[in-house]
Amino acid sequence: MAGVSAEALRLRLAGLAATGQGDLRALVGEFRRSEVLVPVVDGSLLSTRTGDVRWLFAFTDDAALERFARARGEAVPDRVPVHGARLLDQVAPRTGGPTGIAVDAGSPAGMVLPPVAGIVPDGAVPDTGGTAPDTGGTAPDTGGTAPDTGGTAPDTGGTAPDAPGADAGARNAGIRGAGA
Repeated sequence: MAGVSAEALRLRLAGLAATGQGDLRALVGEFRRSEVLVPVVDGSLLSTRTGDVRWLFAFTDDAALERFARARGEAVPDRVPVHGARLLDQVAPRTGGPTGIAVDAGSPAGMVLPPVAGIVPDGAVPDTGGTAPDTGGTAPDTGGTAPDTGGTAPDTGGTAPDAPGADAGARNAGIRGAGA
């Protein structure tokens, strides 16, 4: 994988998980500088929806992605390396609604970057009219188990006709999978 590795991010996440304390700004900064692996299914980014919020998955290494796939009982999907800044600044706003990032879902040191001002651009922040967004009661579970997707393919929010099971919002975000 070319570019900046996610080793520093992985270490920061492990420290946060071990102590329960950390600097969120520094963590977001480390994510932005890191090149993470984003799983791709049927040519689109793997995501799930919880309430009104779409969650894109990003992993700091192949081992974390493999644990996630095993926990879901699925084959390890294709993946593309993407800098965290691109996910937050370019991809999240183009998915068609509030979008956050689930980092290392299924890992003990997993975390979420919610769709709030200061983390993602305004286009990926829910328009709540002064109330909290409907997240279905919870963000994706990143503490030791994979997010519950109901045992199905990624939530599509409306299947694109050219790719069964593909996430049309993520497809339009401009990142294509290997071989796509």
